[in-house]
Amino acid sequence: MSKSYIIDSVRSPIVIKNSEMLGIRSDDLSASIIKALLERNQNINKDDIEDLVTGCAFPEGPQGMLMARSISILADLPISTGGKVVNRFCGSSMDSVHQVSQAIMASDIKSGIASGVEDMFTVPMGGFVPDFNEQLNEKDFYIGMGETAENLARELDISREDQESFSVFSHKKALDAIENNRFENEIVPIKFNGSTFERDEGPRTPDIDKMKSLSPAFDAEGTITAATSSPISLGASAILVGNQDMADSSDSVFEIVSRSIVGVDWKTMGEGPLPATAKALKNAGLSLDDIDVIELNEAFAAQSLYVIRKGGWDMDKINLNGGAIALGHPLGCSGARIITTLTNVMMQKDVELGLATMCIGTGQGIATIIRRVK
Repeated sequence: MSKSYIIDSVRSPIVIKNSEMLGIRSDDLSASIIKALLERNQNINKDDIEDLVTGCAFPEGPQGMLMARSISILADLPISTGGKVVNRFCGSSMDSVHQVSQAIMASDIKSGIASGVEDMFTVPMGGFVPDFNEQLNEKDFYIGMGETAENLARELDISREDQESFSVFSHKKALDAIENNRFENEIVPIKFNGSTFERDEGPRTPDIDKMKSLSPAFDAEGTITAATSSPISLGASAILVGNQDMADSSDSVFEIVSRSIVGVDWKTMGEGPLPATAKALKNAGLSLDDIDVIELNEAFAAQSLYVIRKGGWDMDKINLNGGAIALGHPLGCSGARIITTLTNVMMQKDVELGLATMCIGTGQGIATIIRRVK
């Protein structure tokens, strides 16, 4: 079976509430970063890009109408390039990477672009007209994501203070990465309404007193606050995935070694990275000790700490440039975003093996292991 490789990857700045970038269309934003991706890989023949797979958690309104196809046209991809939208909630664009990887390994295509985008301000959580199945409602299937994180916090007695410390650390790492230009290789500047946006807007010096004054966000008796949750945000990401021939002609290449998806109890959905990682490691014939760096999506501090403590993960390997609590978690964008960040961390640290993993609403986990080839 053929191998698949990450040739290059980019993302937009991630912006949050009150940003002047709000109002940009998701398809325009995605097209902008894909154009930039191709511009910096001019050795790649665009005619070899056979499919664009776009992850989006709520593909409605301006994110609807088979958005991947419209993004493809806006990005000036060949008319022969196909387009598909994937929805696996938070794992949507990581699933996009998996699908393009699998198609290349099966020799169905030579290369494709896996992308992801989410405008959580224009299209609300749950979509415009949610319609719940009463049988599932009785099973508490539609439990809020914050409530699932509270369940994990209670199980391992993860205190509010622990969560706040984790959040502060995430912001400090992200601010340090910004100050030292460690996002420079992955972020594409975006022009909109006469302004240029080129840095993430979420990271900030934490106000400890303000954090401690916040009321619980999901449960009056709980421990999770807005400060220990990933903020509502807007962003896009894109990864060029190719076959062996494309890898041979490129300078910086990562082999996609292993992929996994698992289901878990929806009431504790944040545990998903644990069995997903175990499955991906087993499929690759690796152990967690073999992994040099990890990108663990920070949906909530409690959820991240649960995974780290329950799995015995090494904090010194995780989210070295900060995570989603600081950067933001635009749902459909995040899977490809953390893989993009992972490739850059691996180059910065000059290491071989990396893991990207995340939990998914409705009770799932997804993971990807990559190896730096050159």
